[in-house]
Amino acid sequence: QEFVTVLVRDPRTQKEDSWHSYIDYEIFIHTNSMCFTRKTSCVRRRFREFVWLRQRLQSNAVLIQLPELPSKTPFFNMNNPHHVDHRRQGLQEFLEKILQDALLLSDSRLHLFLQTQLSPEDMEACVSGQTKYSVADAIHKFASLNRRFPIEDEERKKDKNDADSDSESSSSGLGPSDDSISCGCKASPASEES
Repeated sequence: QEFVTVLVRDPRTQKEDSWHSYIDYEIFIHTNSMCFTRKTSCVRRRFREFVWLRQRLQSNAVLIQLPELPSKTPFFNMNNPHHVDHRRQGLQEFLEKILQDALLLSDSRLHLFLQTQLSPEDMEACVSGQTKYSVADAIHKFASLNRRFPIEDEERKKDKNDADSDSESSSSGLGPSDDSISCGCKASPASEES
């Protein structure tokens, strides 16, 4: 049975400049679906990037009624935990519904959004073949720059123990080994306006 688990969590305030801040959210994916290049991934995205994703998915799947994003209220207060959590829940519900649709799952933008930290402009360039790297290359490159994820770490330890019970080495070659860090997500670049 194929599954895709998506969690939108850990809202963080990011400073854009001395006057502007925004909140981004960690998107954690764990799946055994053949549709995904990586079985576990973790990126940070802001609300504006979700809006971009929904617009692009809708323009490519005109016959599908996409789920709505949480409304962008003028009274949204990033210092109000209730407002932030309400938006987080809405973003998670949006992704959960999208990931149930086979047609939407075939859109490369969705995979780049969920499994790389590329900007919307770079995602568009990649999908339209204007980059030296493919969608799969971009996802693998991001994964190799990122730290291991707890689930992959457990699987790797089990495999290592099965193969060689004497070895103490636990390096995956994907970067620093620090089991206390859950997934090593980095904040997305603050080069866009709110």
